[in-house]
Amino acid sequence: MSDRVRLVLLSFLMLFVELSLIRWLGSDVFYLSYFSNFVLLGSFLGIGIGFLRANSRFALFGYVPVALAVLVGLVLRFPVQVDRSGTDLIFFGGTLTPSGLPSWIILPLIFLAVALVMSMIAEGVARTFTSFPPLEAYRLDIMGSLLGIIAFSLLSFLSAPPLGWGGVVVAVFLALTRKPPVLAVAGLVLLVGFLGWESARPVLQWSPYYKIRLDNISYGPGDNVVILSVNGVPHQSIETLAGRRTREPIYFRPYALAQNSHADVLVVGAGNGTDTAIALDAGARHVDAVEIDPRIYDIGKRLNPNRPYSDPRVTVHITDARAFMEQNHQKYDLVLFALPDSITTIVCGFAEATWSIIAS
Repeated sequence: MSDRVRLVLLSFLMLFVELSLIRWLGSDVFYLSYFSNFVLLGSFLGIGIGFLRANSRFALFGYVPVALAVLVGLVLRFPVQVDRSGTDLIFFGGTLTPSGLPSWIILPLIFLAVALVMSMIAEGVARTFTSFPPLEAYRLDIMGSLLGIIAFSLLSFLSAPPLGWGGVVVAVFLALTRKPPVLAVAGLVLLVGFLGWESARPVLQWSPYYKIRLDNISYGPGDNVVILSVNGVPHQSIETLAGRRTREPIYFRPYALAQNSHADVLVVGAGNGTDTAIALDAGARHVDAVEIDPRIYDIGKRLNPNRPYSDPRVTVHITDARAFMEQNHQKYDLVLFALPDSITTIVCGFAEATWSIIAS
Protein backbone atom coordinates (compact mmCIF):
# COMPACT_ATOMS: atom_id res chain seq x y z
CA MET A 1 0.00 0.00 0.00
CA SER A 2 1.40 3.41 -0.94
CA ASP A 3 1.87 6.08 1.70
CA ARG A 4 -0.72 8.29 0.00
CA VAL A 5 -3.42 5.62 0.19
CA ARG A 6 -2.41 4.83 3.75
CA LEU A 7 -2.75 8.46 4.86
CA VAL A 8 -6.17 8.74 3.20
CA LEU A 9 -7.36 5.57 4.95
CA LEU A 10 -5.97 6.66 8.30
CA SER A 11 -7.67 10.05 8.05
CA PHE A 12 -10.86 8.29 6.97
CA LEU A 13 -10.67 6.03 10.03
CA MET A 14 -10.02 8.91 12.42
CA LEU A 15 -13.02 10.96 11.26
CA PHE A 16 -15.30 7.93 10.93
CA VAL A 17 -14.53 6.67 14.44
CA GLU A 18 -15.01 10.16 15.90
CA LEU A 19 -18.46 10.55 14.32
CA SER A 20 -19.45 6.99 15.26
CA LEU A 21 -18.48 7.54 18.89
CA ILE A 22 -20.38 10.83 19.08
CA ARG A 23 -23.54 9.17 17.84
CA TRP A 24 -23.26 5.77 19.52
CA LEU A 25 -22.22 6.98 22.96
CA GLY A 26 -25.11 9.45 22.98
CA SER A 27 -27.54 6.61 22.31
CA ASP A 28 -26.41 4.59 25.34
CA VAL A 29 -25.41 7.23 27.89
CA PHE A 30 -28.28 9.49 28.91
CA TYR A 31 -26.05 12.29 30.20
CA LEU A 32 -24.47 12.79 26.79
CA SER A 33 -27.85 14.03 25.58
CA TYR A 34 -27.10 17.16 27.62
CA PHE A 35 -23.32 17.31 27.13
CA SER A 36 -23.42 16.96 23.36
CA ASN A 37 -19.87 18.25 22.89
CA PHE A 38 -18.35 16.02 25.56
CA VAL A 39 -17.20 13.30 23.18
CA LEU A 40 -16.05 15.89 20.66
CA LEU A 41 -13.80 17.55 23.25
CA GLY A 42 -12.36 14.17 24.23
CA SER A 43 -11.68 13.49 20.55
CA PHE A 44 -9.88 16.82 20.10
CA LEU A 45 -7.72 16.15 23.15
CA GLY A 46 -6.88 12.66 21.92
CA ILE A 47 -6.04 13.81 18.40
CA GLY A 48 -3.72 16.47 19.80
CA ILE A 49 -1.96 13.94 22.03
CA GLY A 50 -1.68 11.52 19.11
CA PHE A 51 0.05 14.07 16.91
CA LEU A 52 2.45 14.94 19.72
CA ARG A 53 3.43 11.25 19.77
CA ALA A 54 4.32 11.17 16.06
CA ASN A 55 7.98 10.39 16.78
CA SER A 56 7.58 8.25 19.91
CA ARG A 57 9.38 4.91 20.01
CA PHE A 58 6.41 2.73 20.94
CA ALA A 59 3.61 2.73 18.34
CA LEU A 60 0.09 2.43 19.75
CA PHE A 61 -1.96 2.36 16.54
CA GLY A 62 -1.93 -1.44 16.37
CA TYR A 63 -3.84 -1.62 19.65
CA VAL A 64 -6.75 0.60 18.65
CA PRO A 65 -9.20 -2.35 18.59
CA VAL A 66 -8.34 -3.17 22.21
CA ALA A 67 -9.12 0.36 23.39
CA LEU A 68 -12.33 0.45 21.32
CA ALA A 69 -13.47 -2.91 22.67
CA VAL A 70 -12.87 -1.76 26.26
CA LEU A 71 -14.83 1.46 25.65
CA VAL A 72 -17.75 -0.33 23.97
CA GLY A 73 -17.80 -3.05 26.63
CA LEU A 74 -17.81 -0.46 29.42
CA VAL A 75 -20.76 1.43 27.95
CA LEU A 76 -22.79 -1.72 27.22
CA ARG A 77 -22.10 -3.03 30.73
CA PHE A 78 -23.03 0.26 32.41
CA PRO A 79 -25.54 2.05 30.16
CA VAL A 80 -27.19 5.16 31.53
CA GLN A 81 -30.85 5.45 30.55
CA VAL A 82 -34.08 6.77 31.99
CA ASP A 83 -35.75 4.24 34.25
CA ARG A 84 -38.83 2.85 32.47
CA SER A 85 -40.07 0.75 35.40
CA GLY A 86 -43.68 1.12 36.43
CA THR A 87 -46.76 2.05 34.43
CA ASP A 88 -46.75 5.82 34.87
CA LEU A 89 -46.53 7.64 31.56
CA ILE A 90 -43.98 10.23 32.64
CA PHE A 91 -42.07 11.81 29.78
CA PHE A 92 -40.78 15.37 30.06
CA GLY A 93 -41.44 17.89 32.75
CA GLY A 94 -41.52 15.13 35.35
CA THR A 95 -38.74 13.49 37.32
CA LEU A 96 -36.36 11.54 35.09
CA THR A 97 -34.47 8.85 36.99
CA PRO A 98 -31.36 7.62 35.14
CA SER A 99 -30.13 4.09 35.67
CA GLY A 100 -26.49 3.03 35.74
CA LEU A 101 -23.41 4.79 37.10
CA PRO A 102 -23.66 8.40 38.32
CA SER A 103 -22.50 11.15 36.01
CA TRP A 104 -19.37 11.98 38.02
CA ILE A 105 -18.08 8.46 37.36
CA ILE A 106 -19.23 7.54 33.86
CA LEU A 107 -18.53 10.88 32.17
CA PRO A 108 -14.84 11.12 33.16
CA LEU A 109 -14.38 7.45 32.21
CA ILE A 110 -15.89 8.03 28.77
CA PHE A 111 -13.92 11.24 28.25
CA LEU A 112 -10.62 9.52 29.05
CA ALA A 113 -11.49 6.42 27.00
CA VAL A 114 -12.45 8.52 23.96
CA ALA A 115 -9.26 10.56 24.29
CA LEU A 116 -7.22 7.34 24.47
CA VAL A 117 -8.87 5.77 21.41
CA MET A 118 -8.52 8.91 19.30
CA SER A 119 -4.90 9.48 20.40
CA MET A 120 -3.98 5.99 19.21
CA ILE A 121 -5.60 6.54 15.81
CA ALA A 122 -4.18 10.06 15.49
CA GLU A 123 -0.71 8.72 16.23
CA GLY A 124 -0.97 6.49 13.18
CA VAL A 125 -2.10 9.48 11.11
CA ALA A 126 0.74 11.63 12.43
CA ARG A 127 3.46 9.07 11.70
CA THR A 128 2.37 8.92 8.05
CA PHE A 129 1.75 12.68 7.95
CA THR A 130 5.46 13.38 8.43
CA SER A 131 6.30 11.48 5.21
CA PHE A 132 4.87 14.29 3.04
CA PRO A 133 5.35 17.99 2.57
CA PRO A 134 2.82 19.84 4.78
CA LEU A 135 0.44 20.92 2.01
CA GLU A 136 0.41 17.47 0.40
CA ALA A 137 -0.20 15.80 3.76
CA TYR A 138 -3.00 18.23 4.53
CA ARG A 139 -4.65 17.61 1.13
CA LEU A 140 -4.63 13.84 1.65
CA ASP A 141 -5.86 14.25 5.22
CA ILE A 142 -8.79 16.40 4.08
CA MET A 143 -9.62 13.88 1.35
CA GLY A 144 -9.74 11.00 3.82
CA SER A 145 -11.75 13.01 6.33
CA LEU A 146 -14.35 13.93 3.72
CA LEU A 147 -14.65 10.28 2.71
CA GLY A 148 -15.16 9.39 6.37
CA ILE A 149 -17.96 11.93 6.68
CA ILE A 150 -19.61 10.67 3.49
CA ALA A 151 -19.40 7.03 4.61
CA PHE A 152 -20.86 7.78 8.03
CA SER A 153 -23.64 9.91 6.54
CA LEU A 154 -24.53 7.13 4.10
CA LEU A 155 -24.72 4.52 6.86
CA SER A 156 -26.89 6.84 8.95
CA PHE A 157 -29.18 7.48 5.97
CA LEU A 158 -29.54 3.70 5.57
CA SER A 159 -30.39 3.34 9.30
CA ALA A 160 -27.41 1.03 9.77
CA PRO A 161 -27.05 -0.50 13.26
CA PRO A 162 -23.78 -0.25 15.24
CA LEU A 163 -22.50 -3.46 13.68
CA GLY A 164 -22.43 -1.64 10.33
CA TRP A 165 -20.23 1.11 11.73
CA GLY A 166 -18.02 -1.43 13.50
CA GLY A 167 -17.67 -3.45 10.32
CA VAL A 168 -16.25 -0.43 8.50
CA VAL A 169 -13.76 0.20 11.31
CA VAL A 170 -12.63 -3.44 11.34
CA ALA A 171 -12.22 -3.54 7.55
CA VAL A 172 -10.17 -0.34 7.39
CA PHE A 173 -8.00 -1.35 10.35
CA LEU A 174 -7.19 -4.72 8.79
CA ALA A 175 -6.38 -3.01 5.49
CA LEU A 176 -3.91 -0.76 7.34
CA THR A 177 -2.34 -3.47 9.50
CA ARG A 178 -0.70 -6.39 7.73
CA LYS A 179 0.07 -8.40 10.86
CA PRO A 180 -2.06 -7.14 13.75
CA PRO A 181 -0.91 -8.09 17.26
CA VAL A 182 -2.70 -10.95 19.01
CA LEU A 183 -4.30 -8.47 21.41
CA ALA A 184 -5.58 -6.46 18.45
CA VAL A 185 -7.20 -9.55 16.94
CA ALA A 186 -8.86 -10.30 20.27
CA GLY A 187 -10.04 -6.69 20.41
CA LEU A 188 -11.54 -6.94 16.93
CA VAL A 189 -13.42 -10.11 17.88
CA LEU A 190 -14.77 -8.52 21.07
CA LEU A 191 -15.72 -5.32 19.25
CA VAL A 192 -17.69 -7.18 16.58
CA GLY A 193 -19.28 -9.36 19.25
CA PHE A 194 -20.38 -6.44 21.42
CA LEU A 195 -21.80 -4.42 18.53
CA GLY A 196 -23.38 -7.50 16.95
CA TRP A 197 -25.16 -8.30 20.22
CA GLU A 198 -26.61 -4.81 20.48
CA SER A 199 -27.58 -4.69 16.80
CA ALA A 200 -29.39 -8.03 17.02
CA ARG A 201 -31.57 -7.17 20.04
CA PRO A 202 -35.21 -7.44 18.87
CA VAL A 203 -36.44 -4.56 21.06
CA LEU A 204 -34.08 -2.10 19.38
CA GLN A 205 -34.29 -0.35 16.04
CA TRP A 206 -32.00 2.26 14.51
CA SER A 207 -33.11 5.31 12.59
CA PRO A 208 -30.95 7.93 10.85
CA TYR A 209 -31.06 9.88 14.12
CA TYR A 210 -31.75 7.64 17.11
CA LYS A 211 -31.58 4.27 18.78
CA ILE A 212 -35.26 3.39 19.18
CA ARG A 213 -36.66 1.03 21.78
CA LEU A 214 -40.27 -0.19 21.99
CA ASP A 215 -41.76 -1.36 25.32
CA ASN A 216 -45.29 -2.62 25.93
CA ILE A 217 -47.40 -1.61 28.93
CA SER A 218 -50.82 -3.09 29.67
CA TYR A 219 -53.46 -1.23 31.70
CA GLY A 220 -56.02 -3.99 31.31
CA PRO A 221 -57.78 -6.00 28.59
CA GLY A 222 -57.69 -4.08 25.32
CA ASP A 223 -55.82 -1.15 26.88
CA ASN A 224 -52.22 -1.53 25.76
CA VAL A 225 -49.63 1.20 25.28
CA VAL A 226 -46.36 1.02 23.37
CA ILE A 227 -43.68 3.30 24.80
CA LEU A 228 -41.27 4.54 22.13
CA SER A 229 -37.94 5.59 23.63
CA VAL A 230 -35.10 7.24 21.76
CA ASN A 231 -31.51 7.18 23.01
CA GLY A 232 -32.71 5.81 26.33
CA VAL A 233 -35.34 8.53 26.91
CA PRO A 234 -39.13 7.87 26.80
CA HIS A 235 -40.28 9.94 23.85
CA GLN A 236 -43.74 8.96 22.60
CA SER A 237 -46.58 6.59 23.42
CA ILE A 238 -48.70 4.68 20.93
CA GLU A 239 -52.24 3.93 22.10
CA THR A 240 -55.93 4.19 21.25
CA LEU A 241 -57.69 7.53 21.24
CA ALA A 242 -59.85 6.39 24.17
CA GLY A 243 -56.77 5.65 26.26
CA ARG A 244 -55.15 8.93 25.31
CA ARG A 245 -58.28 10.88 26.20
CA THR A 246 -58.31 9.27 29.65
CA ARG A 247 -54.63 9.65 30.51
CA GLU A 248 -53.59 12.77 28.60
CA PRO A 249 -56.65 14.91 27.80
CA ILE A 250 -54.42 17.92 27.06
CA TYR A 251 -53.91 16.49 23.56
CA PHE A 252 -57.55 17.29 22.79
CA ARG A 253 -57.47 20.82 24.21
CA PRO A 254 -56.45 22.65 20.98
CA TYR A 255 -59.67 21.57 19.26
CA ALA A 256 -61.79 22.95 22.06
CA LEU A 257 -59.93 26.25 21.74
CA ALA A 258 -60.22 26.24 17.96
CA GLN A 259 -64.05 26.24 18.19
CA ASN A 260 -64.48 23.86 15.25
CA SER A 261 -62.24 25.96 12.95
CA HIS A 262 -59.79 23.26 12.04
CA ALA A 263 -60.65 22.02 8.56
CA ASP A 264 -57.03 22.16 7.38
CA VAL A 265 -54.44 21.14 9.97
CA LEU A 266 -50.64 21.09 9.94
CA VAL A 267 -48.88 18.81 12.45
CA VAL A 268 -45.19 19.62 12.91
CA GLY A 269 -43.21 16.74 14.40
CA ALA A 270 -45.95 14.20 13.71
CA GLY A 271 -44.04 11.23 15.18
CA ASN A 272 -46.04 8.01 15.34
CA GLY A 273 -49.26 9.79 14.33
CA THR A 274 -50.95 10.58 17.65
CA ASP A 275 -51.72 14.24 16.88
CA THR A 276 -52.73 13.35 13.34
CA ALA A 277 -55.22 10.76 14.61
CA ILE A 278 -56.72 13.27 17.07
CA ALA A 279 -57.08 15.87 14.31
CA LEU A 280 -58.93 13.36 12.13
CA ASP A 281 -61.16 12.35 15.03
CA ALA A 282 -61.98 16.02 15.61
CA GLY A 283 -63.22 16.32 12.02
CA ALA A 284 -60.25 17.72 10.12
CA ARG A 285 -60.79 17.78 6.37
CA HIS A 286 -57.09 17.47 5.55
CA VAL A 287 -53.91 17.01 7.62
CA ASP A 288 -50.33 17.66 6.55
CA ALA A 289 -48.16 15.53 8.84
CA VAL A 290 -44.48 16.54 8.87
CA GLU A 291 -41.97 14.13 10.44
CA ILE A 292 -38.22 14.04 9.86
CA ASP A 293 -37.50 10.51 11.11
CA PRO A 294 -38.60 7.86 8.57
CA ARG A 295 -38.25 5.01 11.06
CA ILE A 296 -40.55 6.60 13.65
CA TYR A 297 -43.07 7.27 10.88
CA ASP A 298 -42.82 3.64 9.78
CA ILE A 299 -43.36 2.45 13.36
CA GLY A 300 -46.44 4.64 13.65
CA LYS A 301 -47.80 3.40 10.35
CA ARG A 302 -47.46 -0.20 11.52
CA LEU A 303 -48.35 0.03 15.20
CA ASN A 304 -50.65 3.00 15.77
CA PRO A 305 -54.08 1.41 16.39
CA ASN A 306 -55.85 4.48 15.00
CA ARG A 307 -54.18 4.05 11.56
CA PRO A 308 -53.84 7.81 10.89
CA TYR A 309 -51.22 7.43 8.17
CA SER A 310 -53.52 5.17 6.14
CA ASP A 311 -56.30 7.76 6.03
CA PRO A 312 -56.74 9.42 2.60
CA ARG A 313 -57.19 12.79 4.31
CA VAL A 314 -53.56 12.71 5.47
CA THR A 315 -50.51 13.76 3.46
CA VAL A 316 -47.22 12.70 5.03
CA HIS A 317 -44.04 14.73 4.50
CA ILE A 318 -40.77 13.05 5.58
CA THR A 319 -38.63 16.15 5.78
CA ASP A 320 -37.29 18.82 8.10
CA ALA A 321 -40.12 20.98 9.44
CA ARG A 322 -38.28 24.26 8.87
CA ALA A 323 -37.61 23.39 5.26
CA PHE A 324 -41.25 22.38 4.80
CA MET A 325 -42.57 25.62 6.26
CA GLU A 326 -40.16 27.74 4.20
CA GLN A 327 -41.20 26.04 0.96
CA ASN A 328 -44.92 25.66 1.69
CA HIS A 329 -47.19 28.72 1.42
CA GLN A 330 -50.50 27.03 2.22
CA LYS A 331 -52.67 28.54 4.96
CA TYR A 332 -53.97 26.35 7.77
CA ASP A 333 -56.80 26.69 10.25
CA LEU A 334 -54.74 25.01 12.95
CA VAL A 335 -51.00 24.42 13.31
CA LEU A 336 -49.88 21.93 15.96
CA PHE A 337 -46.32 21.83 17.22
CA ALA A 338 -45.93 18.35 18.69
CA LEU A 339 -42.22 17.78 19.40
CA PRO A 340 -40.44 19.35 16.43
CA ASP A 341 -36.97 19.80 17.94
CA SER A 342 -34.28 17.22 18.61
CA ILE A 343 -35.16 15.15 21.66
CA THR A 344 -31.54 15.30 22.82
CA THR A 345 -31.65 19.10 22.76
CA ILE A 346 -34.84 19.79 24.70
CA VAL A 347 -35.32 16.65 26.76
CA CYS A 348 -35.15 18.42 30.12
CA GLY A 349 -36.75 21.68 29.15
CA PHE A 350 -40.16 21.13 27.60
CA ALA A 351 -43.23 19.05 28.27
CA GLU A 352 -44.48 16.67 25.60
CA ALA A 353 -47.92 18.24 25.74
CA THR A 354 -49.01 19.59 22.37
CA TRP A 355 -49.02 23.34 21.97
CA SER A 356 -51.07 24.98 19.28
CA ILE A 357 -51.11 28.09 17.17
CA ILE A 358 -54.49 29.04 15.75
CA ALA A 359 -54.15 30.87 12.45
CA SER A 360 -56.83 32.97 10.88
